[in-house]
Parts: sequence; C-alpha cells; structure tokens
Amino acid sequence: MSELYPWQLEDWARLQALRSRASQGLLFQGQKGIGKLELAINYARALLCEHPLGDGSSCGQCPSCHWFLQGSHPDFRFLQPESENEEVEAAAGKKPSRQISVDQIRSLADFMGMTAHQGGRRVVIIHPAEAMNANAANALLKNLEEPPAGLLFILVTHKPQALLPTIHSRCLSFALATPDVASATRYLTAQGVKNPADALAAAGFSPLQALQAADEGGTDAREKLLRAVREPLTLDVFGLTEVLLKTGQVQVVQWLQQWSHDLMLQKMTGRLRYHTGSEEVIRELVAQLDPLNLARLQKVLQTAKREAQHTLNPRLFLESLLFTYCHLTKPCHS
Repeated sequence: MSELYPWQLEDWARLQALRSRASQGLLFQGQKGIGKLELAINYARALLCEHPLGDGSSCGQCPSCHWFLQGSHPDFRFLQPESENEEVEAAAGKKPSRQISVDQIRSLADFMGMTAHQGGRRVVIIHPAEAMNANAANALLKNLEEPPAGLLFILVTHKPQALLPTIHSRCLSFALATPDVASATRYLTAQGVKNPADALAAAGFSPLQALQAADEGGTDAREKLLRAVREPLTLDVFGLTEVLLKTGQVQVVQWLQQWSHDLMLQKMTGRLRYHTGSEEVIRELVAQLDPLNLARLQKVLQTAKREAQHTLNPRLFLESLLFTYCHLTKPCHS
C-alpha cells in the first residue's frame, strides 16, 4: 500500500469497519486537496489484496497487488474525465473533455457482466464524481440500483452538492476530515515547502494544493500580489498583470478572495484567517476603508470566480479586476 498521509490514519481505521458491510457504493467526500483519491485507491487495492495485513492494508507481494501496481488488475476500473488523458486524446485527433461521459459509464457493462477474476471483490473508482454529465449520472444510477454481488463503486468528490440526490441515497457517505493545521504544516515542512503555514493558508488549508502551488512556483506570484495589494493607491495594475498572466485566473481570484475576506474580518471582528503574519499591515489598511466597499469587493470577486474559468482575454480580465480592487479600497477621506 502507498503510505497514507499523516492525517488519514483515523479515516483508514474507519474504513476497515466497512469491509464486511454490504454496500454497492461509497461516496468519499471532503475538501479538495486532502488526498481523497489516494485513500480511495489504497482502499481498493487493499480490498482486492489476497493477503491483507493486520491493519487492513495490502501486502504488496501477492499477484493481485502486482496487477494493481501495473494498472492491469482485471477486477478494478478507474474512470476520470478524458481531459486527464489530454496527450492520448490529442494524438487521436480528439478534443479533450472535462466530463465523464455516458459512454464511459456504459463501457463498464462487460466488466459488470463478468465474474470476479479471483472470486472475490471488484471495485470501480469514479473521480471526480461531479464530472459526470447528466446522462452519465443517470446511467450510473441503474448500476447502483442492482449491482452484481461483490461489486463496489467508490465515488470521490469535493462537490457532493453537484451530485444527484438519488446517487446520494444509493451510496454510503464517507466524509474525510480536513487535516488540522499542525499536521498539515509538519507535512509541508517535511516536503521542503518554504513558509509552510503561509502556503497552507493560501491553499485554503488543503495541504496537497499547497504542495502543488509550491512545486509550480505559485507562491512567488502570490507574494508579489500580496505586496502590491497592501498599497492600493500606488499599485501598478499593468505591471502586476504582467506578472500574474503566468498564473491561472481562478487562482488569482482565489488569492484576492482570501485577502478580501481578511480585510472584512479584520474590519468587523479584529481577527484574521489567511494572512495572520500581516496583521499590522491589514489593520492599518482597513482602518481607512468603508465596510460597504469591502462588501462590494467580495461580491465582485464572487462573480469573477465564475467568469475566471472561461475568460477570453486574461489580460483584460486581470486589469479590470485590479482596477476595481484599487477603486474599492480607496481610503474613505480620499
């Protein structure tokens, strides 16, 4: 078994109690970036293992474990959006899709019709489950209603509200806890992440997203953004936009939302959530700001978060957003 993340030990223990419980579907749900998929894969591998260890984990030595590692286990299937295989799709002349299609669900028909290779369990993981389009979700419902004996569907999602209520009703919900700050910070420190507490907060307290951002150099762009927004009257919109163009617009909006959240939180309660190391700077900034403008800024950013996923002109989008920020954070007396 791949090593569990430190914060998953209790979740793993809870999973062991489900081994003997009859269920056609498990719904792994929790915050993005906490290792839900990795836990689901470890659980599937352990269920298929011929000689599981005392803690329920896979032995890593039996033929089943070897097949699983090679990606050729006859009793396991993994469905994900086609966009996860963009190189393969591009080579075939197809435009990658970000959805799990009904054809992908229907492709399980032969798999479901066969008996288990080893006479035991079979497992299908669907990730992210919210990527199923309407037809795919309805096709899955039929499979969940009358699955063959021993077949388990594991749906992994961080957007359970996007799934059909009927899918919820046919699956056993398994909520994964968000790791505590201390455990997540220790993990990031061990991975060599600089300023792990700040990186964790910037990622919405999702350690794996914080690690990815650090690997991709996103922390540098965030630091430049935060230095600039501290002084809105002198903010160089065009220069900052040039820096941020290398970063996804969704990520930039998220950083601004976190900053805006702390501005409002400091103004109303004197506390901070994401930028605890900048308390003095934020306190001085918000002392001159109109609470109504801070509320307007949050509303603008909520709209921008939706628009950021399909902007036609990223440069214009970022410039407009930064100009709006500067306008709404003008001191009341200016």
